[in-house]
Amino acid sequence: MERLTCYESILYQLLVFNYATKKSLLLLNFSKDAIYRAVERGLEERTISDGRMTYNIKGVSRKHQLTYLTITTIGIEYLTVYAFSTENWKRSADEVQAIMALFEKYLHEAIDEMERDHIRLKILGELGPISPELRALIERTDEISTHYQGFQANICMNYGGRDEIVHAARRFAADCVKGVKKPEELTEADFAHYLYTDGIPDPELIIRPSGEIRTSNFLLWQSAYAEYYFTDVLWPDFDEPELDKAIASYQKRERRFGGRK
Repeated sequence: MERLTCYESILYQLLVFNYATKKSLLLLNFSKDAIYRAVERGLEERTISDGRMTYNIKGVSRKHQLTYLTITTIGIEYLTVYAFSTENWKRSADEVQAIMALFEKYLHEAIDEMERDHIRLKILGELGPISPELRALIERTDEISTHYQGFQANICMNYGGRDEIVHAARRFAADCVKGVKKPEELTEADFAHYLYTDGIPDPELIIRPSGEIRTSNFLLWQSAYAEYYFTDVLWPDFDEPELDKAIASYQKRERRFGGRK
C-alpha cells in the first residue's frame, strides 16, 4: 500500500471497552498489549466480550496487533479512540470504578511510552467528574506532549458530541457576557476554538467496527464531512489487513465538500 502523504487525520470509533466475564477482569482496547499480558499471566481460559460475542484470550495472536509503528509508517498523524462516554456513567458503579482504575493504569504506562517514543497524547472530554489523581496524570501527559511534534493520540474520556457542543456554546456565551466576543460575529472557525478538539484537524476517516451503523454521539461537529467506513469485523479482529481495507476504501472516494469537480 502506498504511503498516505495527504493523510491529516484518522479517527476510530471503537467499542467503549472489552471486559472479561470471570473475576471482573476488564481490558480497555487501546491496544492488545493488555490481552497479551493477560495470556502471559495464565488467564487463557477467561473470555473478553465486545458487546456481540465472546473471545477466548488464548486465541488472540500477536501478529494482529495494530501498533504505533503501523499507524505512523502509513502517514497517519492523528488517531482518536472513544474510551468512555458521558452516557457510560449509567453503568453500574463497580463497572465505572473498574474502568477508571484501568484508565489510570494505562496513563501510567502511557507516560513511559510517550517519553520513549516521542508520542503526543491528548485527553478530550469534560474532566471535572473524574478523580483528582486521574486529572493529575492527564496534566502530566499534557506537559510531556509539549516537548514533541508529530504523531498524536487522542483519547475521548467522559466525552459526548452533544455535550461538547453545549460546553463550547456556554464558553462562547461567557465570553460574550465579558464583552470579549459578539454573538453576531461568530463563525464556524471561531466556534471550533471552543471545542475540546481545538487545534486538531477534523477527521477524514471514521472507522466503525462490529457491525454497528451509528455514530454513537462521537465528534458530531468535527465529523460533518468525514468519510465513514463500517465493517462487521469485531475490534479484537481488526488487524493491519483490515486497516488497509478501510484506507483503500477511503482512497477510492471523491470528496467534494458540497461542491462539484
